[in-house]
Amino acid sequence: MLRFAMNPLNATYEAFTKGDFDSAEHCRFSALKNSFLIKSTRLSCRLRQSHSIMVEVVISMFEQHTFEIVAGPHRLRARKIVPLEDTRPHAPTMVFLHEGLGSIEQWRDFPQALVRATHLPAIVYDRPGYGGSDPLLRSADGPALQREELSDLAAVIDSCNLPHPILFGHSDGGTLALLYAARYPERPLAVVAEASHVFVEEITVSGIRATAELFENGDLKHRLSRYHGEKTERMFYGWHDDWLSPEHGGWNMEAELPAIRCPVLVVQGEADEYGTLAQVEAVVRGVSGRVETLLIPECGHSPHLQFKDRVAREVARFIASL
Repeated sequence: MLRFAMNPLNATYEAFTKGDFDSAEHCRFSALKNSFLIKSTRLSCRLRQSHSIMVEVVISMFEQHTFEIVAGPHRLRARKIVPLEDTRPHAPTMVFLHEGLGSIEQWRDFPQALVRATHLPAIVYDRPGYGGSDPLLRSADGPALQREELSDLAAVIDSCNLPHPILFGHSDGGTLALLYAARYPERPLAVVAEASHVFVEEITVSGIRATAELFENGDLKHRLSRYHGEKTERMFYGWHDDWLSPEHGGWNMEAELPAIRCPVLVVQGEADEYGTLAQVEAVVRGVSGRVETLLIPECGHSPHLQFKDRVAREVARFIASL
């Protein structure tokens, strides 16, 4: 338990709540030249006659900063999250790879939750074409996920000097993590593949078409523009066209799975609107190394958001076993 006495005259206290202090999720404590970011779901505050505020936080602290990575022709926006206590010497770094319409912010606070649970540092970055990164420079030869983005991921890992990262990928990011582990089998310490695809299913195609309907006739375009700005349309249709192109219809990476030797945790919502459990079964059947599964009933395409605490707990357990 961490306690801080903060005088309003020489420190800043901010709480962002969901209606009241009991449900507060964010607390930033800045005093003198020290700045810590504290994340908690349990926060109690009381104002004493001395005008100091007592804050009780049951969780660990971490700091984070945003920086830029040059990966081939792309400049990528990245964020590093570092725990401030209990970090192992030479601890591996977790690298988060977002989904096909995602960005750093769209992870919400899940990376911080996993840093807190594992006491490991993490790097989260906007893939090329997303968020604050450069637009994706595409070639005309096949899906970008297998070319430019795989090359950029390799460059990110090298430029950040991560000899054996733990890759956590969601959806397309999960596929990207598996592709990297297959092409560079000696590099990853482990892979967590959440809602990933290793071949195209009819539910994948129909799910993308339904998402396009929301983008063109609903409010999805407006919501995505908050994260991707002027790149929103190009980003969306790049993802849409890659998956729905006739050339991509027969895409299948199952033949590459045996090259994956590192431990793999496959996370899947049983009600995923973009893929069935056949995706999980293919990974379990195909990889050469140790593999575990986490199947979550009544859960859709984003288990880390829908069941954040459970996913963080199970991923932390998996990582602790490495």
